[in-house]
Amino acid sequence: MAALKILLPYNFRPLDQKALAFAGSTFGHLDEVEITLFHAYTPLPDIEADSTSVMGKLKGDLGYLSQKIIQQEAELKAVEEKLLQTGFAQNRLHTIFKPRKKDIAAEIIELVTNDKFSVVIINHKSGKASRFFTGSVFSKVVSALKDTTVCIVS
Repeated sequence: MAALKILLPYNFRPLDQKALAFAGSTFGHLDEVEITLFHAYTPLPDIEADSTSVMGKLKGDLGYLSQKIIQQEAELKAVEEKLLQTGFAQNRLHTIFKPRKKDIAAEIIELVTNDKFSVVIINHKSGKASRFFTGSVFSKVVSALKDTTVCIVS
């Protein structure tokens, strides 16, 4: 039997913890399941300037954001450890932490399509009228994926 490939987009929110718990309790004990944690972050611009100019000061402020990205990468490794504790084997657990080139929904859709994931575990928080106009990651992913099981955690 071919391994069941699961994608778990992770964005460090409380609902992501629920999705993680669901994945661990439902699939952790199964041998033929591979799971991939995925996080795409907004890349920081490269700024060339001396420290006395306005751009130089902005570059200093970007240091904080750079540290935040490093911290999130470490936190994603801690999330990986939580999945290992639920029964996933190390060789069946993967992590993708990369700068995004598109919007998050497009990154998820491309990854699912290119890497042939059979299941996506995604969270959904209803509410916020602004999502009606902009469209949520959830809506875009669910409407775009064909022949893929989508588990919704809310």
